[in-house]
Amino acid sequence: MIVSYHPTIFKGLQSITLDNPLQRSLLTCAAEGISIYSPHTALDSVWGGVNDWLAEGVVGAKTDGEIGSLVGEKLDPSGKSEGAEGRLVTLKDPITMSALEHRIKEHLKLSQIQVGYAQSSGANASLVRTIAICAGSGGSMLLSKSADVYFTGEMSHHEVLAAIAAERHVILCGHTNTERGYLPILASKLRHELQGEGHREHGLGELEVIVSKSDQHPLHFV
Repeated sequence: MIVSYHPTIFKGLQSITLDNPLQRSLLTCAAEGISIYSPHTALDSVWGGVNDWLAEGVVGAKTDGEIGSLVGEKLDPSGKSEGAEGRLVTLKDPITMSALEHRIKEHLKLSQIQVGYAQSSGANASLVRTIAICAGSGGSMLLSKSADVYFTGEMSHHEVLAAIAAERHVILCGHTNTERGYLPILASKLRHELQGEGHREHGLGELEVIVSKSDQHPLHFV
């Protein structure tokens, strides 16, 4: 079984052929009896998921700020909160954009990120306290939200211009760079679940969970 963060089928298909590389991989998996499960947005939104992992890298120490939902919470049938779309980090004390950029690069293990500064700001010396976060492509979610900084993987050209004109700083790290670092955490959670009661008796505790070593961001700085 393959647990693929991104869905292998993102839009509806009228046919599947060997001519398309992505569709060919689906047909190969089907022929080999390999199942594919893609949690995607559910894994972003759930408490303890991808967006929380990104937020923790922004906050630093747990006592340095609060992590809350950016958009309304998702409740299960009993009324218990299961998660929310996006995260809003509110730091206890403001920090400079330069310090925030350093935290994010360190957390995501990146040497370079893209940053757009609010038009009237003092660039990376300006102080920020609230950071709106969305893993992957967050433009449609982040725009119009009240925060000093929008932190996501990618936004369109016009979304970036709109954010900067609205006096928001923008930090873009590459779509998959805001997601891939969570995979070892997901693998650990899966191992723990498979070792739990109700799974071991079915032999699932013997399953090996492996994180891909070949998966990487498709774009490079040159």
